[in-house]
Amino acid sequence: MPTRLFEFMKIGMIIAIEKELKSFLESNYEVETLCVKNRVVYKTKINDNELYVIKSGCGEIDAASACQFLIDRFEVEIMLNYGVTGALVEGLAVSDLFVVKGAINHDFDTSCIDDVLPHQYCDVDSVALPLDNDLITLALSIKPDLRICNCASGDRFIEKLEDKNNLAKLDCVICDMEIAGITRTCMLNNVRVLSIKCISDTIDGDGQMFVENVSKASAKAFDLIDKIMKAL
Repeated sequence: MPTRLFEFMKIGMIIAIEKELKSFLESNYEVETLCVKNRVVYKTKINDNELYVIKSGCGEIDAASACQFLIDRFEVEIMLNYGVTGALVEGLAVSDLFVVKGAINHDFDTSCIDDVLPHQYCDVDSVALPLDNDLITLALSIKPDLRICNCASGDRFIEKLEDKNNLAKLDCVICDMEIAGITRTCMLNNVRVLSIKCISDTIDGDGQMFVENVSKASAKAFDLIDKIMKAL
């Protein structure tokens, strides 16, 4: 087990949907359920750290809102995310694991009015919003064969092959609907962020493949994020 990076801290974790959340709720942690401002938050302790878990719902707005809520209400210092993802390139299989190094909001574009590239935020040097390098290094120390990639993130479930090919041109190999909103919110609040993703639908897959594999893929992503939490 790697040396712990941090002392006592508050950790947030955002999960998009119920089937992904189930992996955490079925773990062996003693969980306290908090109801705050119409939101349900699950609180537990891992080592000496406090963990606050929330189901955000799908999409960038809901994910960003849940992220800001955990930061404001519980003063979390690290934000974790795990869940399923779609493949954008050939050669990826269901249950392949990834750690996200950069999130690209493929629905965001002010390049016609600002001196930036499509999908780039004015205050960021790259198109990809960077996630935390120290946390990525920790994840790799636990699972050295973990793949590192950029994730295309937006408010649409990507099912058509043409859309997948276009997103792959952004130097992304996977896609989701939340991590750009989470990463952008954490960046604005100076909060570290880490995301572990597991393939639920391949490049030739569709919504039905997602439905068939979401539980299995979520469980595999949670297993790794659980090991990472215990090492923090």
